[in-house]
Amino acid sequence: MRKKMLLMLVLSFLIVIFAAANTFAQDFNFASKAQLLMETNSGKILYEHNIHEKLYPASVTKIMTMLLAMEALEEGKVKLDDLIPVSEKAAGLGGSQLFLAPGDRISFAEMMIGIGAGSANDASWAMAEYLAGATEVFVARMNERAQELGMVNTNFVNPHGLHDENHYTTASDIAKMSLELLRHPKIHEWITIWYDEEFLQGKIKKREGVYLSNSNQIIRYYEGGDGLKTGFTREAANCVSATAAREGTRFLAVILGAPGRPALFAEARTLLDYGFANWRSLPVTEQGEVLGRVKVDKGTVAEIEFVAKESYALLVRKGMKDKVTHEIIIPIRLTAPLERTTQIGTLLVKSAEGEELGRVALVPAADVQRANIITFLRRFVGHWLRFGR
Repeated sequence: MRKKMLLMLVLSFLIVIFAAANTFAQDFNFASKAQLLMETNSGKILYEHNIHEKLYPASVTKIMTMLLAMEALEEGKVKLDDLIPVSEKAAGLGGSQLFLAPGDRISFAEMMIGIGAGSANDASWAMAEYLAGATEVFVARMNERAQELGMVNTNFVNPHGLHDENHYTTASDIAKMSLELLRHPKIHEWITIWYDEEFLQGKIKKREGVYLSNSNQIIRYYEGGDGLKTGFTREAANCVSATAAREGTRFLAVILGAPGRPALFAEARTLLDYGFANWRSLPVTEQGEVLGRVKVDKGTVAEIEFVAKESYALLVRKGMKDKVTHEIIIPIRLTAPLERTTQIGTLLVKSAEGEELGRVALVPAADVQRANIITFLRRFVGHWLRFGR
């Protein structure tokens, strides 16, 4: 009987330990309204609470404003040194600002610093006017882009986040637009500026310049912290979308509705610590990485390189084996024409035991046009001459 009781006690103890290990993340005693932790390479959510409740985002809104600006830059619609004018409407906004005056003109890059590091409402408004012609048009594009990203519980009313009852989003949706902004690594050059005592000195009517101060403590006091955006209004309370990267692994923590800044950053650090302590990212392939060549029939070229359509990484528990195998499935020959956006094959990612862990689409490295008769004749003659040798 004693042996049986002892065995039961041991088993009970092991069950409790196992349960605690698997529910550790559920024991956080957070004071904020919503929290989310995501590993960005895989997009896997590791902790969530209330992530679909519609809440006010305050200046975290500017993530979407910066995203649209970066996409315009990538598309060549704007350049880094383009001078962006400041209207009376932009200059008249309250809250966080660069104290710009009507008629001031500052570069796109400086405007992005003002929006990202300084959380400037006037800069956000000026950027919206410059990119879309009118702020209303820009806001419509913000909502359109949100829908494209699957942000189904979001509605933007302005580009800066000053309070409006109809301006809301969720922790889940903020994570989606944050992930998209992270596709533009140059953004970190601007949003990680901690302070600048003479920002825009001699470039605006306020000749002594502006004291630029970043409110995101993660970039200053957390190892690997490099983004993204804080926000505060009385109605929204304190919010942040915080990112940090170490040794190729990046986590994103979203906190909404924290009662104060100490609680805001304490909760963000807790989630990031939890991520780095328990998981790591195992890179498999990078977007655009050449993975082989395939022959092409009836094309302007006889063969073409194929690449990974997107980056892919596995999320693994620390201490777990990370051996994986790759299997490329692709036809022996393809037929032109081919577009580089069209999937022509698949990269299968498997465990050492053969279990499928994921798959990545393979696409041509470049477009391939269908060859004309002259190309066919030249190719035929070339083959004939080589055969004769």
